[in-house]
Amino acid sequence: MSTLETLMERSGHCCELCKSSESLSVYEVTPAEQSDNQIVICQTCADQIQQSALDSNHWRCLSDSMWNQVAAVQVMAWRLLNRLKAEAWAQDLLDMLYLEEDVRTWAEAGATVVNENAEPTRDSNGAELQAGDNVTLIKDLVVKGANFTAKRGTAVRNISLTDNPTQVEGRVNGVRIVLLTEFLKKA
Repeated sequence: MSTLETLMERSGHCCELCKSSESLSVYEVTPAEQSDNQIVICQTCADQIQQSALDSNHWRCLSDSMWNQVAAVQVMAWRLLNRLKAEAWAQDLLDMLYLEEDVRTWAEAGATVVNENAEPTRDSNGAELQAGDNVTLIKDLVVKGANFTAKRGTAVRNISLTDNPTQVEGRVNGVRIVLLTEFLKKA
């Protein structure tokens, strides 16, 4: 049995990321040091992976494929969710996703490199913020759409950085929201 036939049988003749059965091809998950590093994907997924901006609605399918038993599928799900982590739903899935240590190392090895020349995220006092830091609100903030006010002095733990250096994401009153760094102080 050829490699293509084996992969098609394993995938059930559908994309291992979005379950589409149209225009399937084999995709090699880099780096190729792993023995089982190929998955079956559709043309839409292949096009999306190559683009710098992802269509977040297409990738909601990762909520199912991230639980696939094939390590290469788990790696691609992690990488795509990591690229989409500015979306609250993607960050929630990323928080739930457990990868064995060797699989996580593989996923991180091929993840898109963050622009190291990008401007750092700083709080209202100019202190540099990192993902996972704790911050405190320095002003009462009305949270639109959630119908509550985040009070001054509220601690926001384990923040996530965004592509925009003036914004971070964090949970306030159990709701994941975007916060402007000008209203935050590093705890």
